[in-house]
Amino acid sequence: MELKIFRDTLPQAGASCTVKAELPLETEILISDYLPPVFKLVKCFAKPVVLQKQLQPGRLTLEGYLRCTVFYQGEDGAGLCQTEQKLPFTKQLEVPEFSFTSWTAMVEGQTEYLNCRAVNPHRIEVRGAYGLVATLHAQDKAELITALADGGIEQKLQTLTGVRSAAVLEKLVTVEGEMVFAKPPAAILDITGTASVREIKLLAGKAVVKGEVRVQCAWRAEGDSSLQSQAASLPFNQVVDLDGVAEDCKCLCVLEPVGFALTEGEQGAGGQLTASVMMHLHAWRSCQLQYVSDAFSTRFETTVTPQELAVEDLACMLNETASATAAGSLPDAGAQLRACFVAYGPAQVVPYRDGWAFTVRAVATAFAENSLAELESYEKTLELVFPLAVDAPQGAQLSPECWLSTENIQCSCTGGTLEVTVTARAEGAILCRSTHQGIGGAELGEPLTVPDPEIALRIYYAQAGEEPFGIAKRFHVSPAQMLAANGLDAGTQTLPQAMHFLVPGA
Repeated sequence: MELKIFRDTLPQAGASCTVKAELPLETEILISDYLPPVFKLVKCFAKPVVLQKQLQPGRLTLEGYLRCTVFYQGEDGAGLCQTEQKLPFTKQLEVPEFSFTSWTAMVEGQTEYLNCRAVNPHRIEVRGAYGLVATLHAQDKAELITALADGGIEQKLQTLTGVRSAAVLEKLVTVEGEMVFAKPPAAILDITGTASVREIKLLAGKAVVKGEVRVQCAWRAEGDSSLQSQAASLPFNQVVDLDGVAEDCKCLCVLEPVGFALTEGEQGAGGQLTASVMMHLHAWRSCQLQYVSDAFSTRFETTVTPQELAVEDLACMLNETASATAAGSLPDAGAQLRACFVAYGPAQVVPYRDGWAFTVRAVATAFAENSLAELESYEKTLELVFPLAVDAPQGAQLSPECWLSTENIQCSCTGGTLEVTVTARAEGAILCRSTHQGIGGAELGEPLTVPDPEIALRIYYAQAGEEPFGIAKRFHVSPAQMLAANGLDAGTQTLPQAMHFLVPGA
């Protein structure tokens, strides 16, 4: 007898892989005429900014620039100075070939090494390497069996709940405004900032994002070695086209500042401020599908082909802060703090206490002036922990799609001890991938042997937690009739306790 098989398509979790690469750094930085000559190098930083990502069969291509920033002590009491250079790169990473309907790639990493030397007071050479880590996640379509009919077939139905990726967008946006100083700055040492989304509204095929970019500028006045801070706020408003997005989608939108520029104004005490912000937007649509996880026939031998189904769901959205503190002694008890910077290393989701946590390593670099009036740099490593409100099934894989920003840095040099407290914000989503067993095919074979008509009832000694469907499959009887004979509800999936189980018609 022919068996009727009904199928549907599931947006399931696709390939997932992590690849690593090295970005070499080799450059020469010339000190501009308007900057003081180099007396002593203090610290060199490198940070990649990825502007474009392209996925082709077997290859992930990253395009952007490596931002190399050098802090140095200027001659003739000029104090802390800064210069930087942007080094464009295109990096192709080999990945496994796979089909996909959508994909995301999180790119992070850390500095492997940096060697910086002053060739002369007007020329700096930098050699080093930055280690990139790209984590790639994809979604794909899979066909699954949703129902079977005829041939005395009995089936066990399960429901899958997850999300389908509706849109993935990464767009570089430029925001402009003005920054006003109390008096003309002699040097701009660093411009950083954070950004937040105040409102996001999804329409049919569009998204409206409103927020704010908060900018912090560290600068030094003429004849003053101490740093001052100046803040500015820039409004963020964007309307973007997103095919396939509707109002009922779940949406993540994170604004990541990747660069700032300040041009001097006409009066000298203010300037035109430009912020480059990478907008990360990911939208998901909830989906629910019923599938056949097991089947047998009460009349024929049955052969089923197993199939593993992978589903992706949103475990939780994350928008939390965490703090960590590190301290240590300094070689010079009279050192005076001048500045402090924070860089973040690769992040991951790990087991934490009775649940899970999103963790990231932070490296705080403090600049201090010793008793000889020379600037030195000191590093402290901290671990930030963000506990997650996640209830993941056993064997599930949790992956972060998150970005970090510094909320606050508290740094002090007192009595020869350096103490740093970093407060950071993590924004994004935690995705959960889990696998489920279904059947990819079923065939009916030879008719079953007709049972002895004199045996109308059997007693089976069932254990607690055993599935009635499995018992029915063993004896080739209808699960519904067996549940009714034992006075159990029709939807009973497992037995609450050990019992003498009646098997009718076996």
